[in-house]
Amino acid sequence: MRIGLITPAPDHPLLTATTALLHAAGHTVEVTAPDADRPADPADVYLLKARTPAALALAAALEQLGVPVLNSSAATAFCQDRLAMADQAGRAGLPFAPTRTATLAVLAADWPAHGGPLVVKSRHSRRGDLVARVTTGAEAARLAARWPQEPVVVQDLAPGDGWDHKLWVVDGEPFAELRRSELADGGPLPHRRVERLPAGYADLALAVGRTFGLDVYGVDVLDVAGGPLIVDVNAFPGIRGQRGAPAALAALATEVAAGRRHPAPGPRVPAGRQPGA
Repeated sequence: MRIGLITPAPDHPLLTATTALLHAAGHTVEVTAPDADRPADPADVYLLKARTPAALALAAALEQLGVPVLNSSAATAFCQDRLAMADQAGRAGLPFAPTRTATLAVLAADWPAHGGPLVVKSRHSRRGDLVARVTTGAEAARLAARWPQEPVVVQDLAPGDGWDHKLWVVDGEPFAELRRSELADGGPLPHRRVERLPAGYADLALAVGRTFGLDVYGVDVLDVAGGPLIVDVNAFPGIRGQRGAPAALAALATEVAAGRRHPAPGPRVPAGRQPGA
């Protein structure tokens, strides 16, 4: 079978290991750049490891031909809008950090009214986006000067121990490790292995997939007052160093390519609540 990769970085460790497994099983792997034209002879399935507008348009064009894409273009696009994700999670009853829109200029000018500390994030998730802890109006003003036109959302800074549970799911199989939060005080620390997830975390990660229509995704979870709090969801993240993840991805790709599986449907949202609405 022919497995297509829509990615600018086919040498990513996850894709490299997955490609080796597919080649060993006798399959062909074809790399398509995110800004390429739609292939005249498409592969049997495509792995969408890119989130640019061009990549999403390419994936949507392939889907219109009946070619399966993992994750779907609709689910990938939806998970770029952090406000839409928070709304969707709330409707599904998931413990997602309360998220609201804001402008950096207003935060800077009227800081006492906002309490704080806050986590400020670009509304639209992408490589190199804004994610910062803000504790004073002066910090908000510096961000406003650096990101004058950036649409942002804010979340209250959740109390925690400075470590995030990074959960990844590939076709229903969870993987995890502890990573030092980029918002924590002090310098970076080595990642920690997770021998056993806290009770309920694996089920929560699987519920995220059903809620957002994802087959390959990541979930950032904090332990707050003894319970999980989701702070972000990422479609097709870079999963590094997780034994078994490439094999799970290769198996998923071949099952879908053979027609024995179908990609998860995109998220079901009420009319008028699409990303950007």
